[in-house]
Amino acid sequence: VQLQACGGGLVQTGDSLTLSCVASGRTFDSYAMGWFRQAPGKGREFLATISWGGRRTDYADSVKGRFTISRDNAKNTVYLQINSLELEDTAVYYCAADHLDGGIEPDDYEYWGQGTQVTVSS
Repeated sequence: VQLQACGGGLVQTGDSLTLSCVASGRTFDSYAMGWFRQAPGKGREFLATISWGGRRTDYADSVKGRFTISRDNAKNTVYLQINSLELEDTAVYYCAADHLDGGIEPDDYEYWGQGTQVTVSS
């Protein structure tokens, strides 16, 4: 499966933003999906994951309550809504797919999108 993330940009603190990740292929609804981010000089950080059917979600404690992951299997798309953006949210955001259960580690995922830059300014 190929993944294309989009929706990033330059935003201000306190804004909201929704990232999208569109998958190619006809088996999108068999993949668990995840969102990660990587800030300059840091490792790839887990944010959220959603099961293939969308019934199970899991979040990093650091973003719980502010980030929401969702998916629309009819559109082969997974979303990440980010509310109350903070300067520390500045990073490249990546979506990832796994044919099994996904997880919270980058190695849990088989496929990665190219990333979309989110820059938060004050």
